[in-house]
Amino acid sequence: MTHSAEGTAAHGPGPDPDPAPGRAPDQAPGAHPTGAGGAYQPGLSAAEVAERVARGQVNDVPVRSSRSVREIVRANVFTRFNALIGVMFGIILVVGPIQDGLFGLVIVANTAIGIIQETRAKKTLDSLALIGEARPQVRRDGAAVQVGTGEVVLDDTVLLGIGDKAVVDGTVTEADGLEIDESLLTGEPDPVLKHPGDRVMSGSFVVAGAGAFTATKVGRDAYAARLAEEASRFTLVKSELRTGIDRILRFITYLLVPTALGLVISQLAVERNDWREAVRRMVAGIVPMVPEGLVLLTSVAFAIGVVRLGRKQCLVQELPAIEGLARVDTVCLDKTGTLTEGGMDLVDLRPLANPRQAPQADPAVLAEALGAIGAADTRPNPSMRAVIEAYGPPPEGRWRVLEAIPFSSARKWSGVQLLEPGGTEGSWLLGAPDVLLPAGSDALAEVDELGAKGLRVLLLGRSPLPLDDPDPAAELRPLALLVLRQRLREDAADTLRYFRSQDVRAKVISGDSAVSVGAVAAHLGLPGAETATDARTLPADPAELAEAADRTAVFGRVTPQQKRALVGALQSKGRTVAMTGDGVNDVLALKDADIGVAMGTGSDATRAVAQIVLLDDRFATLPSVVAEGRRVIGNIERVAGLFLVKTVYSVLLALLVVFTQVPYPFLPRHSTVLSSLTIGIPAFFLALAPNNERARTGFVRRVLRLAVPGGIVCGAATFTAYALARGDDETTLEADTSVATLTLFIVAVWVLAIVARPYTWWRLLLIGTMSGAFALVLVVPWLADFFQLHLVGWRDPLTGVAIALIAGGLLEISARVFAEKSS
Repeated sequence: MTHSAEGTAAHGPGPDPDPAPGRAPDQAPGAHPTGAGGAYQPGLSAAEVAERVARGQVNDVPVRSSRSVREIVRANVFTRFNALIGVMFGIILVVGPIQDGLFGLVIVANTAIGIIQETRAKKTLDSLALIGEARPQVRRDGAAVQVGTGEVVLDDTVLLGIGDKAVVDGTVTEADGLEIDESLLTGEPDPVLKHPGDRVMSGSFVVAGAGAFTATKVGRDAYAARLAEEASRFTLVKSELRTGIDRILRFITYLLVPTALGLVISQLAVERNDWREAVRRMVAGIVPMVPEGLVLLTSVAFAIGVVRLGRKQCLVQELPAIEGLARVDTVCLDKTGTLTEGGMDLVDLRPLANPRQAPQADPAVLAEALGAIGAADTRPNPSMRAVIEAYGPPPEGRWRVLEAIPFSSARKWSGVQLLEPGGTEGSWLLGAPDVLLPAGSDALAEVDELGAKGLRVLLLGRSPLPLDDPDPAAELRPLALLVLRQRLREDAADTLRYFRSQDVRAKVISGDSAVSVGAVAAHLGLPGAETATDARTLPADPAELAEAADRTAVFGRVTPQQKRALVGALQSKGRTVAMTGDGVNDVLALKDADIGVAMGTGSDATRAVAQIVLLDDRFATLPSVVAEGRRVIGNIERVAGLFLVKTVYSVLLALLVVFTQVPYPFLPRHSTVLSSLTIGIPAFFLALAPNNERARTGFVRRVLRLAVPGGIVCGAATFTAYALARGDDETTLEADTSVATLTLFIVAVWVLAIVARPYTWWRLLLIGTMSGAFALVLVVPWLADFFQLHLVGWRDPLTGVAIALIAGGLLEISARVFAEKSS
């Protein structure tokens, strides 16, 4: 049974994943048969558990957080482009020399980096997953103990309370108002009231009451295990970024095959007397077409993001969530547990005057009654813990619990039928004043006044009607107001300011009263908090609801279904929505939001459906997640432009060579040094650099706007310089190749300089270092011999430099046009 105005786990009022402080293990749900249906089950003995473990009847579910090392190796090694590069490398090993095979060693190094980084991310994810793993309670040898999900065995008696997720299939043995939400499995939105003998499916979660069930199917036999194995694995799919890159790579594959065939034929035709030279130049033309490092750097950037966030106790359960949160423009926050801490303090108990002029209730009697109500709660939430801490249990024998109704988010109250000290019976209800009191009640004005100060107010009342009456609150006599103070998170105001500075709109959606929620939000400086809306007044029409959701910042008295509807309404307005929460009434909204963020101490159900879990419950971690996502996406967009510029100019050069029937301008060693100094090494640093620009849709379009004109300019400039050098009868093919290499390097570095903007000291140092490294290749004799780069005379090299400078001007014009179209 849970008492609250909001009714969520660890969530102001709501289910609490941990036993209440000071409660003995045998006081877990189901351990008290009072008011519960079904027979008490002592659970398995230690010997019976050991026997089932030996038989393998254990809940050996697949690990949620990451793919295996074998899968990581396979994903990084066995790619279509690695296969192509591997074939080219094998050909060079046959025809030689070895310096023309350097590109193969680069691929090996890149693949190793990818495997190492993803394995490192896997270790981080696995260790964090153990911290955030649901730990169900089971009864063994008559005592309740907490075990890991993988330690549940067949025939275990699993205990359930509000917010708990069923980790295995089973049959209900005890039920005390037990209501289970199976919407994540069946799609049915309404909770199901369970009785002894009813079936419990793994993946469902408790929204009201308490109980126990016997595990009948564990491990991969359980209903949700197969779904979990397929849907909950560490993955790079369902990502606009990943999808965009795949589209680009697919197009490149189609373009690469005919171009490569034409290049092979042309080089064999041109170099008839030296087939080895023809093969080398053919390989030199094909290899640069492959943007082999693009997929690698995408994986590495995401993996490093996971590790960075892991250090901040942030578990990324689905890798694309980093990207998704970076695209978010609206964050929906649950007040309790997000803006406020879980703990609460009871600051006042205010007896109410009866409208019939009856005297106020005796505060001492009210205190004893509250103590009795608290003692009957097997899983007290923060509100009830505050009551228990203030009053403790009543004198033994004076009050007796006859029946209890757990809290429900739909009705907003809970009740206990008590045998009172005088021998009379009464139903004592505790819940939301604006739900239990009639409209116009004098007490509501006092409630609003307290709520405007950011205080939480619950109403305590007594009804002569039994709890099984259709409406036990119909004849309720209001007795007192309980005034509770929530503890605001110290970092909440700063976090909200961060979102505002980043043009991310924050909306507070809470089950608490609108006045109280608005006061808390206003205290934290949330714009629009002064016009809080009571969700009971929201329109039912989807279009009108979408308008209301878009213009309103604070909502109170929101039911779980309304939270889900508000998320959907915002999405219908084109918003990318993140939802944070920690209680069962947040589960449906978390599931439907673009990104779900759960608190680590929240209910098992919220952690199960969320893509991101803040293990230390620090709301202030969210800006770090957003910043990490923006860093990853922005930087991958930068490096994607670099890699695709190379692909475009390589294809263009290949086509020009095919049509003009001349030797390809480069050997593989030249392509290696060009790719490494203008793309590979700089891209690695740029992919890991800070970047706070908000992610936008249209990744493919923006990348191609840079890559296509940039690649055409690079290719045209290089071929022009090469053709002019070939027109000089006094130079050799080696000299002509050297001029082409010089020209392409200057133009490619110019592209790098454009991509690296805005400049910082380290970016300028990076560009300077790459330029210096190429200069060393040209002037150091043994390097020049190794890479076969020898400039002859002054005319052709200066012509190449002049052409490169003209190309640089064209690149600047192209970049400016590109920037204007993207803005």
